[in-house]
Amino acid sequence: MEKTQRKIEKFRNREQRILDAALELLVEHGEESVTVEQIANHVDIGKGTIYKHFTSKVEIYMRLLFDYERQLADRLKEAIRDMEKGNYAAPARAYFESRMSDPTKDRLFQRLEEKIIALKQAPEMIGELHKMRNDLFESMNEMFARRIEEGYLYDVPPHYYYYTYWALTQGAVELFHSKAFPRVEENMEGLMHFIMEVGVHMGNKKQEQ
Repeated sequence: MEKTQRKIEKFRNREQRILDAALELLVEHGEESVTVEQIANHVDIGKGTIYKHFTSKVEIYMRLLFDYERQLADRLKEAIRDMEKGNYAAPARAYFESRMSDPTKDRLFQRLEEKIIALKQAPEMIGELHKMRNDLFESMNEMFARRIEEGYLYDVPPHYYYYTYWALTQGAVELFHSKAFPRVEENMEGLMHFIMEVGVHMGNKKQEQ
């Protein structure tokens, strides 16, 4: 039994090393340049071993997308619980911190998803990813609706807030990578923090948040 458990743990650890290596290579070289062979070399395993864990490079990418989405969802669910205990800014701060803490990774995952969809690859996994996102969307909308009813947010359709969160973050991520505004680079960290604070307090009617 212990031997079987050790094998399972070894398998899972190796799988995580493959995912970590793939992400590192993607960030460094971009999705167009990374190959399964490069990932295998980075982990110091044979290329065939990769296929014991994943059927294709696309499946590796989808696992990275799932992990990123789950981390965001888990953090937001915890933040909503914190809000119910009185920390009213927690959901907004969790959203912006999760997506803006690493703009390079956030932009990478957007590109990966867009390309996989455009090439009509892994449709079932894409469907599952979108279901996860829709479930989170509904949870956030319920939270926005409650805060609107309580009088703490301006009375607009609740989903306006979620889409504005997304738009503000999207703009911040693009600005982070833009070469059109050279002076931005002088204090990018300060600018990202300011954008985040604008998002956290967006739509507030009371200073409770």
